[in-house]
Amino acid sequence: MTFALSGPSVDRSLYTDVVDLAHRSPGWLDDTIGLWSAYGLAISALLMAVGWWQAQRDGARAAMTALTLPVAMVAAFAVTSAVKPLVAEERPCRGLAYRTLEACPARGDWSFPSNHTAVACAAAVALFSVSRRLGAVASVCALAMAASRVWVGVHYPHDVVAGALLGGLVGWVVTSVLRRWPAGHAGRLSGTWLRPLLMS
Repeated sequence: MTFALSGPSVDRSLYTDVVDLAHRSPGWLDDTIGLWSAYGLAISALLMAVGWWQAQRDGARAAMTALTLPVAMVAAFAVTSAVKPLVAEERPCRGLAYRTLEACPARGDWSFPSNHTAVACAAAVALFSVSRRLGAVASVCALAMAASRVWVGVHYPHDVVAGALLGGLVGWVVTSVLRRWPAGHAGRLSGTWLRPLLMS
């Protein structure tokens, strides 16, 4: 069963305003935003690696928490991927036949919610459980990802808002659950072959 969402009826004018602005902007700016839209999630992964490296100095339990952060990203992707076919919203670049900076995804690659935004926001929320500073940096990156997905034309604004909310919720739930490891569990694992991952 699907619920077909009509994107143009929600925020078509805002979407077209952003895409029109992108077409009037300097080429270097569009290229930079396009690169971020395509590869910005790598920065989220890098921030998680930095968080894990820092957490090692705080003990095995902190390092173990940091190692669970990628689970939040994967879970956010899985949840949004499950929602997409249920909502079945056509991409704006296809539904509106609008010229966009990024090639329009194939038919059936639904628009709502934004996977990229959800994963970036899940990473940001999860990182706060390791480092407030890294979480803040990741939050800025997540906002930039959300804006870039509209800028290049592959999502409506409401797609990225929904992706941000859903991804943030998933990130909070996953880290809240995984941080409740028994206190002695990390210590036991630090005595196994996992020790290099848990202690510097």
